[in-house]
Amino acid sequence: MSTAPDSHPTDVRTRILLEATRLFAERGYNGTSIQMISQAAGIKRPTLVYHFGSKDSLREAVLGQLVKHWQAELPRLMAAASDGGPRLDSLMRALFQFFLEDRNRARLVLREMLDAPDSLTVELRRELQPWTQLLVDAMRTAQGQGVIRHDVDIESFLLLIITTSIGVLAIGDRTKALVPPEPGIDDQLMELIRIAKTSLFTPRES
Repeated sequence: MSTAPDSHPTDVRTRILLEATRLFAERGYNGTSIQMISQAAGIKRPTLVYHFGSKDSLREAVLGQLVKHWQAELPRLMAAASDGGPRLDSLMRALFQFFLEDRNRARLVLREMLDAPDSLTVELRRELQPWTQLLVDAMRTAQGQGVIRHDVDIESFLLLIITTSIGVLAIGDRTKALVPPEPGIDDQLMELIRIAKTSLFTPRES
């Protein structure tokens, strides 16, 4: 399941966004300068300014690419909300893959939650909550049809799965030191899928 980002993208904008994501995740927005990002991307400062204008605009672009991804993926979640285990399994893997392609994306989300919670909350509420509300409604319909367990708190379930997924993808390779033998990221994500399926769907009669 795991993959690694392309360390030498040829497109300048892609390279800038990749390095900005990494540095913002590692050092925070305030601890990262345009010069640091320029050097990491292998370009001159004026080139970065030409493409993004300012550090604020670059931060918006970095977060914007995350939001746009989920705006495209959430409709797929809605389509799977009333279906059974195998479809949920493949969908969760597809969602994990976005962060596995660059683990700094998950670390950036955690960093933004800590460093700029108010700004991120506004962004999530404005850009993603309309889609997650539709997902909640679809899952509630499935719950009324008996597909989803009647005792599942839909909103809390979704929030816990999303939060846990981001946490595993951001720091799971570090927290694994708590237990021997140390489970890899793929093992942790597979277990999260199993927990999600078991706790969400009403068991089918054999």
